[in-house]
Amino acid sequence: MSKPRAPLPAKLVVSVLFADKTLLPEVARLLASDFGDIELQSAWMDFGYTDYYHTEMGRPLYRRMLVFRTLIEQQDLSRIKQATNSVELAFSRNGRRQVNIDPGYLLLERFVLATGKNFSHRIYIGNNIYADLTLMFQKGDFQTLPWTYPDYAAADMQTFLLQARKIYARELKQISALNASRTR
Repeated sequence: MSKPRAPLPAKLVVSVLFADKTLLPEVARLLASDFGDIELQSAWMDFGYTDYYHTEMGRPLYRRMLVFRTLIEQQDLSRIKQATNSVELAFSRNGRRQVNIDPGYLLLERFVLATGKNFSHRIYIGNNIYADLTLMFQKGDFQTLPWTYPDYAAADMQTFLLQARKIYARELKQISALNASRTR
């Protein structure tokens, strides 16, 4: 019989997709007011993998990845997705989004995104939200899966997520050391 254990906290990672880069400071401010300080940001990433968003948001599209300092409980991902949906709605004009925000979390062994869309490999996590196992960490690197979006399989994204993973691993060691010193 397996013995249930509490899951580790996770690193909140949020993808923000825009056609208008000038929206970033205000979107980042709103996200920080909900989730705490932004610890790490990616460089601007071109988003040329699909034209799915072009009709709604325009082109060219750009992505900025944001990593938050405060660790989250994994079960909070559905609530976080609802909060980011509210930010998207606040920036909508004439029924069209100007920003697409996709929250996820990073653990040492995987990267998971939240989505409102069901599919065979997605697990329902409450509040009409599903978890999408996007990448697995094995053999010292992120591994894609048959359903991994091409932009998350891209080298610049994986390099960024590796950087975020190093920060997260360091934070887990600090938490472990702190907990060990408390039990002495």
